[in-house]
Amino acid sequence: MTQPIRIGIVGMGGFAGSHHNTVARLEERGIVRLVCACDPRRAAFGAEQQAWRFGPRNVGVFDDYRPMLEACHGDLDYVVIPTPIQLHAEMHDAITFLGIPAYVEKPPTLDYVELGRMIAADSRARRSSLVGFNYIVEKSRLALKERLLSGEFGAIRGGTLSALWPRPSSYFTRNGWSGRLVIDGQVVLDSCFGNAISHFVHNMLFWAGAPGLYSWAQVAAVRAELYRAHAIEGADTFFVEADLATGCTLRFALSHACAGASTSSETVICEKAVLRYAVGGQIEIAWKDGRTERTASGPFDGLEENHIEYCRYLRGEIPRPATTLEDSRPFVVLNDLAHVSSGTIVAIPAQLVSHERDEKEQKDYVSVSGLAKAVDNFLSRGVWPGEAGWRRDKGDVVTPSDLGRFHGTVRAMAAANKAAARAGAAG
Repeated sequence: MTQPIRIGIVGMGGFAGSHHNTVARLEERGIVRLVCACDPRRAAFGAEQQAWRFGPRNVGVFDDYRPMLEACHGDLDYVVIPTPIQLHAEMHDAITFLGIPAYVEKPPTLDYVELGRMIAADSRARRSSLVGFNYIVEKSRLALKERLLSGEFGAIRGGTLSALWPRPSSYFTRNGWSGRLVIDGQVVLDSCFGNAISHFVHNMLFWAGAPGLYSWAQVAAVRAELYRAHAIEGADTFFVEADLATGCTLRFALSHACAGASTSSETVICEKAVLRYAVGGQIEIAWKDGRTERTASGPFDGLEENHIEYCRYLRGEIPRPATTLEDSRPFVVLNDLAHVSSGTIVAIPAQLVSHERDEKEQKDYVSVSGLAKAVDNFLSRGVWPGEAGWRRDKGDVVTPSDLGRFHGTVRAMAAANKAAARAGAAG
């Protein structure tokens, strides 16, 4: 039998809890072994440590990741970083300094400069780090990408992503970084586009990537309109158009300013067919000659499968991780250029915004009237909300040569939000 892959996990709260649950299940199967974990509030997670059976599993517990690494680095094959976005880079730096690769939760960072430093630091580790974009390892996704690359559907002409994921107002107050642009001068950019729905943004770039199976399309030009309906610093609603180096165009319409069930749909428009992919749902191939193929993508535990596939890579069974830091560059560049293009984050007109109480959940939601229609008009016809009643100027068309404006733009956005908050308080 092969020896279990030895893991450390930074954190116990938030999404770190999901990693602990997954690793515990995989440990029961003999795939991994949790060596150590840490959290600055470890005493607050006594019940969780008991439920995860830290004692019987002989897990070392620490208050900070630095003493954890100092004590355990010789016994670790990788370390999981499921922490706030702004902490990823410093933790990855400390881990790779010791030669250990990391499983970095998505997004690795939302600052293209910081990503460059992380890519450089990763060369010190004995194997490449993994970025936790969950859906690249889906067997059905990889099989469909192979058909795309074979030319079966003809050239890709474009693609769209629609994703409306309701988030209650409490979502943005659950910690100190939700919905933030900057904290203590460091870029955060937490948003639906950059964080919660970033899996699917990354997926769209994957569909368009060539020539290899594990390739992502490079962004050539971006135009975007960013909005907010919640009382947050960042944006909760994104309309983004990206021209790719391959010559096709992707459109993205994403929002947390909605209520009801979450919906998402990835669409790839090709010469001979239109592909529609729903994670955990249906794959539809609508051929231009009238034929339609429908198959189920099937149940899929992205977190578990990513850990399993990463262990296979570390054992030498497969040649690469599903997503490396370098593979994340197109996504980070797209996110950054969307902010540069928009220039400002505009409040959705108050008459379109309503507040809904979910009595079953005992949570409050913000909902935008006409949002579904705005999404459809943008994705299918290219009609921007700003010119259709949401009262804002068009975003600039920007290219990667405009990335130098990124940090100044984000700082200006944060300052404008503070000024508006002060004005509202004074009024």
